[in-house]
Amino acid sequence: MKLTLAEPTYLKESITIISDLVNEARFKITKDALELIAMDPANVAMVIFKLLSSAFTEYNVKEDSEIAINLGNLKQILRRAKANDMVTLEIAENKLRIQLKSNTTRTFNIPIIELEEKEQKVPDLKFPVNISMPCSQLNESVEDAGIVAESLSFEAEQKKFNILAEGDLSQVKIEIPADDATKIDVEGSSKIKSKYSIEYLKKMIGASKLTENVDLHFNKDYPLKLEYKELDKLMLSFILAPRVEND
Repeated sequence: MKLTLAEPTYLKESITIISDLVNEARFKITKDALELIAMDPANVAMVIFKLLSSAFTEYNVKEDSEIAINLGNLKQILRRAKANDMVTLEIAENKLRIQLKSNTTRTFNIPIIELEEKEQKVPDLKFPVNISMPCSQLNESVEDAGIVAESLSFEAEQKKFNILAEGDLSQVKIEIPADDATKIDVEGSSKIKSKYSIEYLKKMIGASKLTENVDLHFNKDYPLKLEYKELDKLMLSFILAPRVEND
């Protein structure tokens, strides 16, 4: 295989974000995309990443293959890629070769590792709440909630989306109405509410560097799905387990 990217940002930023959640992961290289599905060590969050072949200037894959890599190592190398570098990925002698080329050519080799864990499958989830909003709006809300608590609640009903957080003494409520930029689609007429970890959300919303908008999907006391998509380039999504309250 030989994969070349003229815009290293998509791969570079994605790996930086994913490596905050997962240390080691298995990449699947198919005719259509470079893909990854991984679970964080605590089994709280899943990450699903797809960098489409159309994002690459050269995408030469003869047959489907899989490689497992230490993401910390990969992140450190990709961090060295400048905006105008051509980034080429190849497999050679059981190593992943990463070449960064502009006025100089820098070649790094990192080992392909053995992963014990079984292949991850994306769960089949059904969501009555589907919200599309600007990334900046979600980022601000998560930061606001982080001032008062360690977890926040998403609460949705027709045309309304609230983000709530409550600490020992402080509370915050962020009200986000539906408008041209924010689409709120809720099945049924009842209010749907679910609680999630702010620590994990802060890691996930880093994906706002990749796209303008984010899609949120959730249900009562049910996993959250966050999706960041850039047409014909990439898809980075996260599934986060809920914090279920014991009343």
